[in-house]
Amino acid sequence: MIPISDDNPVKITPIVTWAIIALCVMVYLWERQLGHDLDRTIDTLGFKPDMLFANRHRVAGFIAVPAFTAIVISMFLHGSTLHIAGNMLYLWIFGNNVEDAMGHLRFILFYLVCGVAAALSLAWMDPGSKLPIIGASGAISGVLAGYVLLFPRAKVTVIVPLGIIFFPFAISAFWVVGLWFVLQIISAAITDPGRPGVAWGAHVGGFLAGLVLTPLLKSSNFPLFGPVRRGPWNR
Repeated sequence: MIPISDDNPVKITPIVTWAIIALCVMVYLWERQLGHDLDRTIDTLGFKPDMLFANRHRVAGFIAVPAFTAIVISMFLHGSTLHIAGNMLYLWIFGNNVEDAMGHLRFILFYLVCGVAAALSLAWMDPGSKLPIIGASGAISGVLAGYVLLFPRAKVTVIVPLGIIFFPFAISAFWVVGLWFVLQIISAAITDPGRPGVAWGAHVGGFLAGLVLTPLLKSSNFPLFGPVRRGPWNR
């Protein structure tokens, strides 16, 4: 089930969401031209839990990058075209409404803190890991949490691949995000965080951070659970 759009208009221009997408794309294009140096660059700039807890620094060229700073840097790095395409699609669909509810500056804070919380969650699960963690998905997980708290009944159009046929249909954000989060929990529970692959634990940590931060950072004009306080199964 892949979301492709929603029916939730915004009142402000989501310049922060657009800027994050543009920055991630520009960084990825820079990564692509590195050629054989790409793996070494990711290993250098990506966040590694063992360096955080050892309070060590890494060096990129002539620049000393503190291990904690690497968390923020790693949020703008991606390992493949599919990796960045999926992340930016989710941010494009859901980020503008959360930014609308929080305002530009608070949304920046929200996004970065969710990304940091996601990385620290994975580091807590495997503090000795030497694998570099990269990608915006931890921060975007927080965005999804904010969206479902604020707009659970917004209609999201998703597609379900059936062989070569893509069947689109609309479903409430509560079910789209809820099913997504259940998948993250199950995947985190059955996957070894010390092995290469998707950082499921970071997704869970980012989402939980979003649940905590959204009520604190949203505008008073945007009540939780939409304009009508009732169960998400109602229209």
